[in-house]
Amino acid sequence: MTIEIARPGDEPQAEAERTLPSGLPVLPLKDTVVFPDTLTPLAIGQERSIKLINDVLGGERMLAMVPSRDPEVDQPGPEELHEYGVAGTVARMIKVPDGTLRILVQGGPRVRVDDFVATDPYLVARIEEAPDIIEPSAELDALARNVQVTFSQIIEQVPYLPEELQVAVANLEDPVELGWMIAGALRIRTDEKQELLEERDLAKRLRRLLEILTRESELISLGTRIQSPIQSEMDQAQREYFLRQQLKAIQEELGEGDEQAAEANDLRERLEAADLPDEVRKAADRELQRFERLPPQAAEHGVIRTYLEWIVEIPWRESTPDHLDLKEARAQLDRDHYDIESVKDRILEFLAVRKLKPDARSSILCFVGPPGVGKTSLGHSIADAMGRRFERISVGGVRDESEIRGHRRTYIGALPGTIVRSLRDAGSNNPVLMIDEIDKMGADFRGDPSSAMLEVLDPEQNGTFRDHYMDLPLDLSNVFFICTANQLDPIPGPLRDRMETIELSGYTNEEKLEIAKRYLVPRQIERNGLPDGKVVFDDAALRAIAEGYTREAGVRNLERQIGSVCRKIARAYAEGAPRRKRVIRPKQVRELLGRPRFMDDPKRRTGEPGVATGLAWTPVGGDVLFIEATAYPGEGHLTITGQLGDVMKESAQAALSYLKANVWRWGGDVDEGWFRAHDIHVHVPAGAVPKDGPSAGITMATAMASLVTGTPMRSDTAMTGEITLTGQVLPIGGLKEKSLAAQRLGITRIIAPKPNEPDLEDFPPSLLEDVEFIFADSIDTVLGEALEGRGVT
Repeated sequence: MTIEIARPGDEPQAEAERTLPSGLPVLPLKDTVVFPDTLTPLAIGQERSIKLINDVLGGERMLAMVPSRDPEVDQPGPEELHEYGVAGTVARMIKVPDGTLRILVQGGPRVRVDDFVATDPYLVARIEEAPDIIEPSAELDALARNVQVTFSQIIEQVPYLPEELQVAVANLEDPVELGWMIAGALRIRTDEKQELLEERDLAKRLRRLLEILTRESELISLGTRIQSPIQSEMDQAQREYFLRQQLKAIQEELGEGDEQAAEANDLRERLEAADLPDEVRKAADRELQRFERLPPQAAEHGVIRTYLEWIVEIPWRESTPDHLDLKEARAQLDRDHYDIESVKDRILEFLAVRKLKPDARSSILCFVGPPGVGKTSLGHSIADAMGRRFERISVGGVRDESEIRGHRRTYIGALPGTIVRSLRDAGSNNPVLMIDEIDKMGADFRGDPSSAMLEVLDPEQNGTFRDHYMDLPLDLSNVFFICTANQLDPIPGPLRDRMETIELSGYTNEEKLEIAKRYLVPRQIERNGLPDGKVVFDDAALRAIAEGYTREAGVRNLERQIGSVCRKIARAYAEGAPRRKRVIRPKQVRELLGRPRFMDDPKRRTGEPGVATGLAWTPVGGDVLFIEATAYPGEGHLTITGQLGDVMKESAQAALSYLKANVWRWGGDVDEGWFRAHDIHVHVPAGAVPKDGPSAGITMATAMASLVTGTPMRSDTAMTGEITLTGQVLPIGGLKEKSLAAQRLGITRIIAPKPNEPDLEDFPPSLLEDVEFIFADSIDTVLGEALEGRGVT
């Protein structure tokens, strides 16, 4: 630690001799105000402030100290500082081992900042002195005396003000110095201190200081009045304790039981009535004995009572019988959900195994798909089909492992985790438990909840799951766990390995139409109180809503728009319109919902050379994107915009390299020097949305080839695939979701990688009827199919 003290001759000059330079370094202050003629310690931690102090110590040791308007700003600039501050001199400096400084500054005159002449490496400003306005009067003398008396009274009542300060204040005759000393000693808000500093009229400043002192004195008196009853209440509590002990002894002599004994007997009866495993029963008896011995005033008394109540409420051996009628289960699933045959088959397979082998372990399924495709509602249907109770927990955003495993009982307010609480709420040990949004769990210093899930979702371990709060083995092997996620990538590999993944892709337009007719329209008519049979949506209206007012893989927004139509009709009925039958057609949809929200036209977007239609996968389903390319005189450089990731940028570079290397294959239509004489700019619209991945490679190549040859791309065609430097087209993922997005936009031809051809087996028939799939293994095939009337030799 280094201490630097002002040298002889460097002491702050007397007020009359002090001269201020026109410019001084400015030290911003946070949550503190330095007053004139006061000695104030300051802590310096920022690099630029340390640099300022070191430079000041090497010169005249003078600086200006100006408070910051917003203490949350780390490095305030000129606009974040107040107009008034104090010029001062560094009297002492201490270097702390952690690299920071501690300085003692002698406040000088109040100054006003005119303007800043430098901001780097620290602030430097032109300043001018702002002297007080003093008009001697009897009122001024009275204000100074009242301030002095009130502050002396406060010193006698608060411990943080030393008694020596009272002597120093009593000996001050100058009202200016008196005000500054008292203002610096008080613990008041920073904005009030700054208000006192900026007030130049001495009488007004003393009057404001007297108001603050009077307020502080009243608060101190109020605190004293509050403290006295609290002490009396503590004495009363001790008296009541002794009286209760005497009452307890009298009741024992009379043979009367006390409340604690009655409470213990009630817990014992409930424990005996519960069907507890042996290990749980031993732990409960042990805790009950401790409960009986503890006085009600003990801190652990309530903790043990709550713990025993949790033991009683958990369904250790209670279960509901499974409904194993496969035909009835199939009918239930068909009533609740349209299509999704793979999910229905998997549930029926589980019931079949359960029927043949009742002690078989429950499955752990994970439904993966975009929002609105029915993942969560499937859980209700599965529980109804199996005759089990249903519970749902959401782990989206959970970052604390204790949310899953619970908190240990040593913590105040500890509770079991969500797994135990959901079993308590279900009332059985074999419910259908849905863990929603499992892909959105996080991790921080409190632990990793996904690691806690490893035990919960492992059939080899969850038979003896231990919650931190209960600290007893709980059998979860009979629970039917169903997880939901929008995407698999964020789920850790070990956790993903424990689940059987079932993908739910988006719906086709025909599937949306059927879902709307069977489920969405009847539900919204009933929810909005419309008479049955009075409102009818024809197919064209539902198709207009799905295509013009929603752009999604699921049906959530479709139901929302149908509900909006129903609410407007309900309002018309409520306002007195005749309740005749209404048939909703496209014309009525436009009148009730306004203009369509989505009107993308591939023909309009791809009418010019240099534009290609691509397909992309997102966590909320597939999407169609248009990649644009343009050229201008230059030196062969490539510019890529649209907030693209590194992989997508590399795909664009690979596509351009292939085209440059194979320009001779265009049959002389393109000059081989064209690329050297032009710069190319590739842009992917919707620049606010981050994009990445290799599947846009052939789309970028097609856009640049369309630009170079002047040939527009076919408006009915979209494509997806990764490109290599040799022109090969590599497989991609999410072809089904991308194809559904293309179908929603009216695209009838899709170019995809040849290795993805087996994916068609999982596509719905309506999609295969509406869209022609062209599979390519080289970029030559892609360009020949995509560009109108042009092929590659």
